[in-house]
Amino acid sequence: MSDNHAKGFLLTTLGVLFLTPDTLLIRLVEIDQWTMIFWRGVLMAIGLTVFIAFTEKRQTLKSFTRVGWIGIGVGLAFCLSAICFVVAVEHTTVANTLVIIASTPMIAVVLSRIFLKERVVARTLVAVLATFAGVAFVLAEDLSGGGLIGNAAALLTALFMATNFVLVRIGRETNMVPAMAIGAVMAAVLVAAFGWATPTSVPRDQIWLLILMGLVLLPLSFGLITIGPRLIPAPEVGLLLLLETVLGPLWVWLVIGEHVSNATLIGGSIVVLTLALNSFVALKFPVDRN
Repeated sequence: MSDNHAKGFLLTTLGVLFLTPDTLLIRLVEIDQWTMIFWRGVLMAIGLTVFIAFTEKRQTLKSFTRVGWIGIGVGLAFCLSAICFVVAVEHTTVANTLVIIASTPMIAVVLSRIFLKERVVARTLVAVLATFAGVAFVLAEDLSGGGLIGNAAALLTALFMATNFVLVRIGRETNMVPAMAIGAVMAAVLVAAFGWATPTSVPRDQIWLLILMGLVLLPLSFGLITIGPRLIPAPEVGLLLLLETVLGPLWVWLVIGEHVSNATLIGGSIVVLTLALNSFVALKFPVDRN
């Protein structure tokens, strides 16, 4: 293992681990979804700007202007995914949310094929179909239930995240962390402009949870997940990202005992095993990588 590979593996792993308590913290902070989106946006924008200043130093301001129109697109996609993510967690189980969002890489494959005309090998096509089947299994349980809004929001989150990935790939020569900071500001401004958020409604004894989530964990996570994967193969990144799908619901179950349905367990197992197998095969047979 080279030094760069070890560094990329460590940074990406830490980034994913920092992200795993996110859904638990959303559950623990007792505020409405729009106020949650507002404070996550504000605090994350501040945290990411500090992260950018630490990594870019004197080039901090230029790093924001360098993102260009592609960066604006990244920011908008990030903004919409951030909003839909909170709505999803508030309206369905954490397990459902994270299993559906785990389909993001496969949605990105489809978008890349449509818009970038990238070749999709047979292995990846099978993985796409199997992943969508697993997600459909999870969605089918709530077609007429109260979780429909949350599951739909989770699916939109995955779609916007996949769009984000494709745009970042187009502008891969540019650091897109500033674009995410812009997107965080967009989310906060959007919910504030419509008067949906009530920023002063945060209980005093829970402010520290909000700060931990928005100012520390999210900026560190997204910053590291943006930097680390540049140094390791994409299939390896895919394997590491599955940690959130597994650990996120685990933390919520351990702390507040949130139930995971049989349909979610079955569909989630299909999604996780499919993505893990696809990434493993791609690592073993890199010539077959799309």
